[in-house]
Amino acid sequence: MAGRGEQRVGLLNGVAAYGLWGLVPLFWPLVDSAGAVEILAHRMVWSLLLVVVALLVVRRWAWAGALLRQPGRLVLVTLAAALISVNWGVYIWAVNSDHVVEASLGYFINPLVTIALGVLLLKERLRPAQWVAVGTGFVAVVTLTFGYGQPPWISLCLAFSFGAYGLVKKKVALSGLESLAAETTIQFLPALAYLLWLGARGEGTFTSQGTGHAVLLVSTGLVTAVPLVCFGASAIRVPLSTLGLLQYLTPVLQFVLGVLYFHEEMPPERWAGFALVWVALAVLSWDALRTARRNRAKALRLRAEADGMDGTARTDGVAERDGAAEVGGALGADGAAEVDGASAQRGQAV
Repeated sequence: MAGRGEQRVGLLNGVAAYGLWGLVPLFWPLVDSAGAVEILAHRMVWSLLLVVVALLVVRRWAWAGALLRQPGRLVLVTLAAALISVNWGVYIWAVNSDHVVEASLGYFINPLVTIALGVLLLKERLRPAQWVAVGTGFVAVVTLTFGYGQPPWISLCLAFSFGAYGLVKKKVALSGLESLAAETTIQFLPALAYLLWLGARGEGTFTSQGTGHAVLLVSTGLVTAVPLVCFGASAIRVPLSTLGLLQYLTPVLQFVLGVLYFHEEMPPERWAGFALVWVALAVLSWDALRTARRNRAKALRLRAEADGMDGTARTDGVAERDGAAEVGGALGADGAAEVDGASAQRGQAV
């Protein structure tokens, strides 16, 4: 278990990661003259180059050979790259089209969507409190549909693309840096071809709008990678439950920016919809923490009982393993584990 100093470092890195992701709506308007698709292509290209440098520094290449020998995982990585491309593109367009509040809603409801996908696709069983949270979230979407005059398509697209991305990532089982490298490798050639095509037509902005604009486009790689590095430093030092709560910092900051900085409208119906979403997330978080605490206590009790039996080493190992599995299962069942695992890619999401 990490000491207090390590946990403090982990907490600070977690706040930095989710804080940077929450403040990223301030960055995309700086390059909005390029258009969402060109910005997306630059993000893909420069992210890969930055990740390659990082991998050269840490000398982590063994995963690449293993991945190339597994066609099934390559297909999943390709699917993940497609899903995150949709997520990236929609988010950039939403921010630069004055839909920051609606984009933040997508990441508020993402945990609820993850749960729904788990039930529909993985046949997971939910506890009563989880059903209450999902039902409240559904009512919130209906309320927001009336508020917007149509379903909140941006929010739903962001939530479902990222929820599906998280499910695919579970199957691929790559860490954050390797995952970003694999996905941006797949994105790289189409993105580079698009940028070259734009340049040949004289429609690209990389060389036509000055050095400052070019530097900002190159910085899209840093916007992707730096928070991810901070998250990685946090994930190995703080409990999963802490990360699960910290993740809400991102949409909260986005929402505050949308309302107070970008001055987006929030009529009463939208406030009502957001309030219902927040109630659902409060129920979900309370249930996840309660279940994790209960299973942790059970694991410790099993371990204590095993210590008093003959064959302590063997039984204690089984008890510790089963207890840990139950804690993980409790979090996974309500989507917290999936969301936290997917949160390792939140830098890729926003």
